Amino acid sequence: MSKDRKIGINPAGEGKPWKASLLESGADFLQSNAPVQQFDIYMAGFHCARHDPDMQMEAHHYCHQVNGEFLQCILFDGNTRDANLIGIEYIISERLFASLPAEEQSRWHPHNYEVFSGELVAPGLPRSAEKAMLSFLVNSYGKTWHTWKTCEHNDPSRGNSLPLGEPQLMWSFNRFGELDEAMKKGRNQALGVNEDKKRKERESLADDAHPQRGVDTLKHAFPGADGRPGGVADLDDGEQTD
Repeated sequence: MSKDRKIGINPAGEGKPWKASLLESGADFLQSNAPVQQFDIYMAGFHCARHDPDMQMEAHHYCHQVNGEFLQCILFDGNTRDANLIGIEYIISERLFASLPAEEQSRWHPHNYEVFSGELVAPGLPRSAEKAMLSFLVNSYGKTWHTWKTCEHNDPSRGNSLPLGEPQLMWSFNRFGELDEAMKKGRNQALGVNEDKKRKERESLADDAHPQRGVDTLKHAFPGADGRPGGVADLDDGEQTD
C-alpha cells in the first residue's frame, strides 16, 4: 500500500464543487470516465525545468501503457484526492526516439539515471514487480510539460495558486548531486523509500542499458554534481545545450 503524499499549494477559489452539489441533490451522475480509468500505473519521481534547472519539482505520474513502446502519463503534485494536476509526460522507446528528427529529439529527456539511481519509484508495488515495471523504462525517453508550478523545491510558498504563464519543458536528473537533497529526502521519508537499496536491486537492469542522448544537456547547470550509477552513459554526439 502506497503512502499519502501531497506537497503543492492549495488552489485559489471558493465554494462547493458543482459535482458535489449535483450528487447531494440526488441527481444521477452516469458520465463515462473510461479514458482516465486506464491510467493505472503509478510512479513518483522528480523533474527540473529544461531552461531553468533550479525549478525542481516532485512529480507523481499516473500512466497508461498504450503499447509496448509508448506510455502517456498525467502528472500530479501528490497522490491524494486533493493533489493538483501539474502536467503531462509521454514516454517512448529507444527505437521510436531514434526515428525522430534531431530538433525533436532535443525535447526528450533520458530515463536511465532515474531508474538506476533509485530516484524513480513505483510506491506500493512489491520489489520484484517494481523492478519488472521499471525495466520497461530502461533506454526510454520522456517528453514532459509542466503547466502549473504548485511548489518549487517542495515549498508551496514558492508556488502559484493558479496555473500561470507558459508551460515549462522539463528535464531529468542525470548525476548524483543535481537533485535537491532536501527535496529528495522529504519524498523518501514520506513514501518510505530506501534509495540505496533500490539502486542495488536494479543493478542487473544495467546489462541492457545503452548510452543515451541528453545525459549531459544540463551538466553546465550543476557544476558540483558528479558521478552516476552503472547503466548511465552519454551518447556523446548531438547533445543539446543552452
